[in-house]
Amino acid sequence: MSENQTRAGVAAVIGAPNAGKSTLVNRLVGQKVSIVTHKVQTTRFPIRGVMMRGDTQIVLVDTPGIFDPGKRLDRAMVRSAWGGLEGADAIIHLVDAAGWIGSGGERENDLRVIERLKAEGKTVALALNKIDLVERPKLLAATQQLFDQGVYSDVLMISAETGDGVDMLADYLVKRMPEGPFLFPPEQSSDIPARLLAAEVTREKLMLRLHQEIPYQLAVETEEWERRRDGSVRIGQLIHVSREGHKRIVLGKGGEAIKAIGSAARAELRQVLDCEVHLFLRVRVTERWQEMREMYSSIGLDFDA
Repeated sequence: MSENQTRAGVAAVIGAPNAGKSTLVNRLVGQKVSIVTHKVQTTRFPIRGVMMRGDTQIVLVDTPGIFDPGKRLDRAMVRSAWGGLEGADAIIHLVDAAGWIGSGGERENDLRVIERLKAEGKTVALALNKIDLVERPKLLAATQQLFDQGVYSDVLMISAETGDGVDMLADYLVKRMPEGPFLFPPEQSSDIPARLLAAEVTREKLMLRLHQEIPYQLAVETEEWERRRDGSVRIGQLIHVSREGHKRIVLGKGGEAIKAIGSAARAELRQVLDCEVHLFLRVRVTERWQEMREMYSSIGLDFDA
């Protein structure tokens, strides 16, 4: 590479739900650009984080998890995940090593990804994640099983949570980026609009606070965004839930739950936006929000998937 020549390209991270894609992207970027919870299907649309390594810029695409979709929202999420691979200079298939070895259904989703990658003739690198949770003999056996699928050009072992092996993955990506100008300003960490990021932060706090099926039956919409003269921001958000019973749970006894959720979201938004934040939340029962076209277009999902 000639002196002062820069490299820039796109790397897509794909995998089953809860493989650790958002955790990996956040670590590679060096700050939080994608929400993370212990629940599957947290990421609903592709989020692009910007990683800088010397004279190389890598735009990392964090995609929704791949699974067997049923409802309209599920189908839209899976379609957007596969769409995130288009034009990528590198593709990383992130596999939860513990999930692959375990007796649950995680392997079926990984096999679903493998079969489509094989059918499309994609050149893909395998990143085995959560290696800190698996005994080495089992890890080596899983690596061989996956490599024998015939779709991987390279294999990397990492722990997105602890950082083990992540620098090696970053070096791997740098070598695969083409020469060219940066795609984003070097100081920019993601392409997600501030209003949407704010909604995602609140949705993360809802998912962390609530249990069972409720997190998947809600959506957060930023209705109001006002920059005040003192530099603070007033943010008004609407939480859509599918049932009256869910609304009562989100609010909590005496409004306890919604106050805690708002406090947690407000604290994080202050850090993200680097200013004082006045956050106001309200909850509405919108029984068929998953069938509303505008809810999909607001986050870049295909309603007709």
